[in-house]
Amino acid sequence: MESCQVSLVLLDTHAWVWLLNGNQKINPKALRAIERSLSDEAALLSAISPWEIAMLVSKGRLTLDRDVGEWVQAAVSIPGIRIEPISPEIAVASTRLPGNIHPDPADRLITATARHLGAVLVTNDQLLLDYGTAGHLKTLKAGL
Repeated sequence: MESCQVSLVLLDTHAWVWLLNGNQKINPKALRAIERSLSDEAALLSAISPWEIAMLVSKGRLTLDRDVGEWVQAAVSIPGIRIEPISPEIAVASTRLPGNIHPDPADRLITATARHLGAVLVTNDQLLLDYGTAGHLKTLKAGL
């Protein structure tokens, strides 16, 4: 679903990092949707995203300007953003997603969270965008 007329958005982990690094990689349509959701206090992150950031840092695949714990604490304190917990319903749903879905457990949890909440997933992950095109998930392409 390519529409910037959304309020409730869930940021994929990389979109969250891009947002906090100054938005240079986010396309204007996605940025407008994110800014609108932030002003409506309707920007969400899956609780798995801080874990995913910490794993990327520990594997040397992501470098931050400070300790990962400090970065995550500052990043989740942005006005308008809230962490969506991984409820038992979301955990189970992540194992029962229809169609051909991403094999990565974090992406499955993020997908299940977006579906459970009816949120638009802002992502640049082509597998998740394809999943959206197949009608299983509302998506908005994050990248330029």
